[in-house]
This record gives sequence, C-alpha cells and structure tokens, in this order.
Amino acid sequence: MKSSRLTAVAAALALTAAGFAVGGTTATAAGPPAPPGAGKAAALAAADTAASSGLDELRHGPDETMVRTRVTPWANGLYYTAYERTYRGLPVAGGGDAVVLSDTKGRVRDVTGSAAAPISVGTRASVAADAAEATARHQLATVEEATAPELTVLLQGKKARLAWRTTVTGARANGTPAALETYVDARTGAVAQSTDQVHDATGYGYHNGTVDIDTSGSGSSYSMTDPVRTGLRCGTSSTAFTGPDNVWGNSGATNYETGCVDVMYAAQGEYDMLNSWFGYNGQNGRGGMVRSQVGLNDVNAYYDGSKTYFGHNQNSTELLTAIDVVAHEYGHEVFDNTPGSAGTSNENGGMNESSGDIFGALTEAYLNNPNDRPDYTVGEMMNFLGNNQPIRWMYNPSLAGDPNCYPQLNSGTEVHAAAGPQNHWFFLLAEGNAPTNGQPSSPICSGGPSSITGIGVQKAGKIFMGGLLAKTSNWNHLQARRATVAAAKNTYGSAECNAVKAAWNGIGVPVQSGEADCGGTNPGNDFSLSLNPSAGSVQPGASAQSTVSTATTSGTAQSVQLTASGAPAGVTVSFSPASVTSGGSSTMTVAVAAGTANGSYPITVRGTGSAEHTVTYNLTVGGGTPPTGCDNPEFTYQGTLSSGGQAVQPNGSYYYSTVSGVHHGCLRGPAGTDFDLYLQKWNGSTWTSVASGTTPEENEDVTYNGTAGYYRYVVHAYAGSGTYTLGVNNP
Repeated sequence: MKSSRLTAVAAALALTAAGFAVGGTTATAAGPPAPPGAGKAAALAAADTAASSGLDELRHGPDETMVRTRVTPWANGLYYTAYERTYRGLPVAGGGDAVVLSDTKGRVRDVTGSAAAPISVGTRASVAADAAEATARHQLATVEEATAPELTVLLQGKKARLAWRTTVTGARANGTPAALETYVDARTGAVAQSTDQVHDATGYGYHNGTVDIDTSGSGSSYSMTDPVRTGLRCGTSSTAFTGPDNVWGNSGATNYETGCVDVMYAAQGEYDMLNSWFGYNGQNGRGGMVRSQVGLNDVNAYYDGSKTYFGHNQNSTELLTAIDVVAHEYGHEVFDNTPGSAGTSNENGGMNESSGDIFGALTEAYLNNPNDRPDYTVGEMMNFLGNNQPIRWMYNPSLAGDPNCYPQLNSGTEVHAAAGPQNHWFFLLAEGNAPTNGQPSSPICSGGPSSITGIGVQKAGKIFMGGLLAKTSNWNHLQARRATVAAAKNTYGSAECNAVKAAWNGIGVPVQSGEADCGGTNPGNDFSLSLNPSAGSVQPGASAQSTVSTATTSGTAQSVQLTASGAPAGVTVSFSPASVTSGGSSTMTVAVAAGTANGSYPITVRGTGSAEHTVTYNLTVGGGTPPTGCDNPEFTYQGTLSSGGQAVQPNGSYYYSTVSGVHHGCLRGPAGTDFDLYLQKWNGSTWTSVASGTTPEENEDVTYNGTAGYYRYVVHAYAGSGTYTLGVNNP
C-alpha cells in the first residue's frame, strides 16, 4: 500500500534547489558578498576559456567550436561543464568532446577530453535525409519508431565522414529488442556505423515486501505514475496501471501490477539516492527518468534509451524486478545522460554495464530493505541455474568467470564480462580487500598494494559519480582513473584521493599522465596554456607566427618551458623566449622550408612546469583559400605553372577511394589564361583520364561517378602562366 511520503519528496526537491545555488558567498571581513551567481559565472568563464583556448585535451581547428552542453553543480563550489565539438556548425560524433572541472574562484581544477584527429570534410550531403532513414530502418525486421535524421560529422579513427544520424527502435528478425544508433554515409548512402543502445542484463526479481511508492490520483481514480519524478510510470504498455484505490499488487511473484510495485520502489529509491547522497537531479540529471514496462516475454531486462523493460526468469516463476536489477537498468540511463553518452567499444560497454551494477549496489545500500540486504552481488535472488546464485560478484568477478583485473581485458571481452575490473575497483574503494563489517574479502591484482582500506559506500559512490560527470565519448579505465582521482581530491581530500589510487592500483590500472597529486585539498601550483591563432596556412618557403599565452590557474607563478613536437620534415618550430613565467607569453614561429610536402599537420605545443599541459597548432602547408565558386571543397591545393607546364595533385601523388561515389574537382586559374583539369584513374598499368575540363578559359569543373580505386588530378597550363587553386571533394 502507498503512503504519502510528501516530506521525503519535499526534502528531495529542497536538495535539488540547493544544488543549483552552489557558488553564492556570504559576507566576510574581506569584503561584501558576491553578486548572486557570481561564483558560478567565474567557474563557467574559466571553463569556457579553457575550452576555447585548446587547454590540454581540447583540440579544435579553425572550422570547429566547442559548444557548452551541460553544467552540473558539485561539492565545494565546483562545477562540471561539458562541451561537444562542432564542425562548420554540425555536431561531431566519435571524439573531441570534453569536460572541464572549475571552481567559483575561476580556477580550472581538471580537464578530461576525448582526443581526436583534425577534421577536413565537405558538409554537403549527396544522400537525402529520408533515404538515409529508410536505410537505417532496413536494419531491423520490425520498426516501432525512428528519430529524424541529423546531419553529423562522424569520426572513425583518423577518418571523418559526413553522415546522417538516426536511432531506430524495434526488433531484430529473431524477436530480440534493438535500438540502433545508426550513421548513414551522406555521400554513399551506406551504413557507416551502427550501435545497439539496448543494454540488457539477465537477472531474476523478487518482492520487497510491503513498501511505500509515490503514485498519482485521488478519490476513486489512481495511476502508477510518479507525481514528482518526471517520466516515471509503469504498466504492461506505454500507459500506466490505473485503479479505483491506492492499493497495488497482490504479492504474486508473476503478477504484473506487483512487478510494477517493485519497479517503482527501486527506481524511486535510486532517484532519491542520487539526490540525497550526491546532489544529482535524478537519473537523467534533469529531475526525471524514462518509463517502465513489465511483461516482456523473455528471460531478460533492458534499457533502450526510451524505457526500461522487465521480463521473467528462466522458469517463468518470477519477474525480473529485484532492487539491483531495476537500479541496474536505470543506471544505464545515468550513464547515457552524463557527458559522452554511451560509447561503442567493448571496454566502454563494460564500464556501462559496471555502472549499472554499481548503481544497483548503491541503491540497495540506500534503501537498506530487510528483504534484500545491501551487498555487492548482482541478481543474487535469481534461480537461473536452480541454485540461487548471482550472475556477477563485484568483489570477485572471477567467480562468474569474468576478469578481476584490467590487464585481463581485450577488445573481444563481452560487455557484461568487461564489467568485472571496474566492479572490483568499486568494491575495493568502498570496502577494502579485508572488510570487518561482514562483507566478503576481495583479492588484489598482481602489482597492487599489499592491502587496501575502504572509505565507505557513500563516499565511493560520490567519487564514482564525479568521475561520470567528467566522462567523454571514448571513456575507458585509464580516463576513469584520472577523473576519479581528481574528483576525490577536489570533493574530499588527500586520504580519499590516495584511496582511489590504491583501488585502481589494486586492479592493475596504471598511473596516468597529468593525474592529480593527492598532497591535499589545495590544487597546488598550476598554469594554463593557449595559442592565438591555433592554426595557420603556410606556403613552402614562408613562415607563420602564433602567440603562446600562459596563466597561473592556482598557487603562485612558475617557470614554464616551451617545446614542440610532431612537426613534419622541413618544418621547424621555435619560441621567443623559450621559457616564460606563467602569466607571460612567447612568440612561436613555424618556418616551412621550400619543397615541404603539402598537407595538414597537427603540431603539439607543450608547456612544462610543476605540471605539463599541451595545446595543438594545426598547420596547413600549401593550402589556401578555397577557390571561388566551388561548393565547400574538402581539400584545397595551390601551385604555380608556366605556360605548357603541368602538375599532379594531391601534392604530386594520388589518393585512394575505398567506395564508389562522386569525385568533383574545381579549378580556378589566373585571369586571362587557359588552364585545363583532368581526373585520372589507375587501370592497373597506366593512368587513364576519366573526366576532363578543357574549355578555353582559366576555370574548369569536372565531375565523375566512379568505383573504388586510385585517382589523381592533373592541372595543365595550356596557355598562360600563374598561380592556380584546386578544390576537391572525394567519396
């Protein structure tokens, strides 16, 4: 039976409101109080400066911007600010996103970023949005819905491609549910990447006894719809169960209404835990969560981005609605709605599954239900094999055949098994390797410390949550170590910070470059590094300059040594002066020798002091302003010819097209001349012209729809001399 719980709800709302007021100050002897919101403004200004300057991991070229997408208040006047990368106004998927942790004094405490290669790609789609959606829909046997396609730049390693992004929800031919985030190449119409957003876990539920849940209604009309937590409702379809009274379920193990009681109880408990323990506003970070359905005719439970769905156990004797199973599925929603969303690799997927397990353990600890005592096992009440064994043991994942240690992971480790290392880390952080509170002992991986002392489940949970708020799209264990160390230091202090390091050492995750020093809560002496401009285009035989600026972000000023790496043959980088005191600046000169190969080259500029920071200078050799009248060419080449001469592009070489599609060349020669353009393809023994522009004028355009193969352009000065520009778009 439901009771009101209005007091608890009011307290949760008060916590939410308080969380968004972080940054205000009170009057002190040092001066009057800051204006309302001044602390938050200082934190965001510092974060925006870091994002726009290319601080540390934040790399962006001249056609790119970092767009602020989310601001999350944290403890001690801290803010997590998330940024996504855009290219010529289009969102970028697959790398380049970042999160900055800053404080109300305007100091940058930490930066996490998803490193990515520079982008050079056309932004004109050859494939229509409806055609791309049709292609995405054809991946599933049954389609429930598809989101409107969005033109996006997709990064796959060092390759960038223009693609239509859409998510198609439905089922595969074998009936299994699927929610495919699909990228359809906007030039070829082929599927470039498809990732299933359904995150499932096989677990077996049980009832939690007589519990209080929040529902809606009055008089003789009630609904299993949460009145406060936006979006939460439960039934066997998209609509909630309704009834004439406020009494729900019959305690039957397979009764669907009873299953919804279990779901509402656990989901609301997880929401309250996030709010009360971490100051975080619900599973989606905005005060709400997705809806739930029971009655799935499968041995499964899953989250697909729009709902959670719960089936039955192998013997069809129980619904899969235990606290840890429900909280696990809603834990996927937390992972999906923190910066970086859900990734694509098995390691990232394993960390997503582990996050669900961790939120399940945290919710059990928060609710402390006598029918399901807090523990670190997953689905422990299930009866999958007839022996009531869990499906995962967080304190010793090897009991389920999963890896305990990070070095045991590989690219083929199944995602539920890949949850093992981070689950193990969380237990060691919360409880240590030899708990004295009744929890089991836990092994320490080779090379780790001889013993580890836990800091308690609530502190461990808040540090874990702080790490998730610094998550980026290419999230992995190495980034998680760096982010949680910073979260521990800035949220608590040196003892908790060192405990986090010990727990990561205990599962074999090595120390990371730039990892915070746990010496104390003061961030110590630190500086920032930026470039203006952060990119340049230089012809062979010329040079370009950029100003390297530094600033003291914490502590006192320090000496910063400036160096550069990654310059190609023929390019030298020098600094005047080569060493500055933080707060000062230096002039960087990039000299390009005659004969240097044309191309785009990222050069890493490094500042070394008490810490090391890097920024990227994107150098283009031989490039220039795109030719007039050409539609957003991907690549631009320049050269000078005498009458009768010819040149081969790109850069005296050729390019390889891996797919069929349209090749387009746009030549602009000197006024009053006659320059011709030829597109040639290698036939296995010689170059053959497949398209040409030979009108008696200086400008030529060629278009060719060809198969995969080797191609090159030849520019011929039929009459007249001078400098030409060639714009190129390739499949």
